[in-house]
Amino acid sequence: MTVTALIVLGAGFAALAVVLGAFGAHGLEARLTERALATWQTGVQYHFLHALALLAVAALWARLANGWATTSAIAFVLGIVLFSGSLYALALGAPRVLGAVAPLGGTLFILGWIALAVAALRHAG
Repeated sequence: MTVTALIVLGAGFAALAVVLGAFGAHGLEARLTERALATWQTGVQYHFLHALALLAVAALWARLANGWATTSAIAFVLGIVLFSGSLYALALGAPRVLGAVAPLGGTLFILGWIALAVAALRHAG
């Protein structure tokens, strides 16, 4: 993984989060229940936060142990896809069984943050 790839991924995911947030607020508010909209917004919130996390990994790349930084970035990307993606699908009426995917994505977010911390510690030591 390269810094350029991380920036492109982070910026692309951030742009998509803004689009999906606006779509939820303006395009779905009349079509979804309040609960479904809240689910959608939770997906957007975590999506955007972890897009910024990818940009942080890119910004810190030269100061990190790159293997762990790469692990962190991959975990953030997969977390966005699985956690936020499953919430978007659930909000739009996907079968409730898809809700079992969200905790896996959440676990990947946690692992991404842990890997980022390890990347910093490994580089420092």
